[in-house]
This record gives sequence, structure tokens and C-alpha cells, in this order.
Amino acid sequence: MTALSVNLNKIAVLRNSRGGRDPDVVAAGVACLDAGAHGLTVHPRPDGRHIRTDDVHALGALCAARGVEFNVEGNPFAAPRPGYPGLLALCEAVRPAQVTLVPDGDGQLTSDHGFDFARDGAALRPLIAAFKALGCRVSVFVDVGDPAVGQAAAVGADRVELYTGPYAAAYAAGTPETALAAAADTARRAQSAGLQVNAGHDLSQANLAAFLAAVPNVREVSIGHALIGEALYAGLDATVRAYRRIVDAARPAG
Repeated sequence: MTALSVNLNKIAVLRNSRGGRDPDVVAAGVACLDAGAHGLTVHPRPDGRHIRTDDVHALGALCAARGVEFNVEGNPFAAPRPGYPGLLALCEAVRPAQVTLVPDGDGQLTSDHGFDFARDGAALRPLIAAFKALGCRVSVFVDVGDPAVGQAAAVGADRVELYTGPYAAAYAAGTPETALAAAADTARRAQSAGLQVNAGHDLSQANLAAFLAAVPNVREVSIGHALIGEALYAGLDATVRAYRRIVDAARPAG
């Protein structure tokens, strides 16, 4: 089964645009879980532009109480600063089931590329070991088509997350075939190295089923931007349930 993890960053963006507590990210998390999401994802950034450190603690407690997976994304190389203790310190405090490492710069608008293992592999290895020592499963963000995707296993990762932005753009343009074939090939090469495969970025109700049909044994999709946008029209409960129908209809993950 492919698990659905809902990314709550956009709820926090809306809250922060006005100040105060509304909309409440924990209440949104409860609504998503009640509607059938398998877990929750957050990507706190050092500038606190959306999910903040206090949100990570509150949502971690919610996931622990509900017995579901909490996935915390972030750049392991980003230095601690006031209001942001660093990704490792956050995970030490919250102990999420999964940490997803991404190579985002501090000012980057959104994740848009995977790690370069030739450049970053040596620095990643001890950090991944530190996250795993906390009991976290470690996934690393990778580009579809990266010939070195198997190196994620060599540096200690358990999973890779395929960056699906280019696939989503190709799907919207009506030409998804090449992007799907590349994603499927990358997934198989990762799996042959002993890695499991996640996916995320710009996945939506429109393009998710085709992706899951073409790419073998996707363990988890984390979806936020499209899901929250769709929920503005249909409601959060109905939208999460619609995504559950899509992932439930996909081929089982072996």
C-alpha cells in the first residue's frame, strides 16, 4: 500500500500571513488524520516562514498520540539560529518516524532538486547515522534520472524521495510518458540498491494515479500544496478522502 502523508506547510503560511493562531495547524492535522491520511509531513525552514519549531513539537505530539507517522523534512546542513535549533535537534526532541533530507538553501522558495552524492555524500553519511541513532527512518531527496541514486544507500539512507516536479509539469503539458519512464527507472535502480521509494512535489489528484500506476512500489507520497489548494474548494475532509481513494487503488507496495 502507498501511504498518504499530508504536508501542512500551506496551512502555516496562511496563518502566518495574518498572525495569531488561525488557521490552526494542529486542528488541520486532526482533520486530515480523521479523513484517513496515514501521516503528516512538515518542512520547517530556518526563517520560520511557515511551519515553526513549536508547530513541529505540537504535531509530533499529535502523531504520537494517534499512532501515525510524522515526517519532518529539512536541510541537515542548515545552521541553528534563533527560533530554529537545527534539523537534528528538532528530531532529537520530537523523534519523528521519518526525516527527509533535502538540499534547500535558506532562501529557496521550495524544494526543486535532489542531492549531488558526489559532492554531498561524505558530509551526509555521519548526519544520516545521527538521525538513525534517534530511531528515525531516513529518506533523501533525489532527482529523477540521477545515475547515482544508488549512492543514497551507500551513505546510509533507508529511502529516497523522488522529486516529481518535472513529472507534474510534463503531465500538465500533456506529455508525461518520458517523465514517467524516467521515474520508474530511477525507482527500480534505487530499489535494486536496497532502498525504498517515496515521492513528492506537485503531485495532485489529476496526476497521482498515473504516477502510481507507472512507478513500482512507491511507499509514500507527501502532498501539500495541491491538496490544500483543492481543499479550498471541496473541503479538507473530502479532499483527503479523495486522495485516499487514489492511493488505495494503486498496486500494492511489495
